[in-house]
Amino acid sequence: MNISDQRVRAHPFLDALYRDGWYPDHAVDRGKDILLRLCARIETDRPTDLAALYVLTQAATEEFNALQDDDFDIETVAREEIAEEFWFIARTYGFENADVEELIATRDW
Repeated sequence: MNISDQRVRAHPFLDALYRDGWYPDHAVDRGKDILLRLCARIETDRPTDLAALYVLTQAATEEFNALQDDDFDIETVAREEIAEEFWFIARTYGFENADVEELIATRDW
């Protein structure tokens, strides 16, 4: 996956979940991959407005929904951490006015 933004490349995605023994690393790895794919897609598709960004973030949110069905219980700590990562991504790519709830509106967690 080719990510050009240095801030994204250096960011420790889902770090709090890795440090918490409750979450299996292989499941957190899959969540991190979802977020990195989202970043790559943003860099490729270059959404020009919030509506276009929300389409991408909500698709990534659907992937988290499916991850939860497998072996990853997305409870309070994980919900907050994942939402923060979506907010970080939106800000990093210039969407400071994004609504965090809209970024992850399709969540079922």
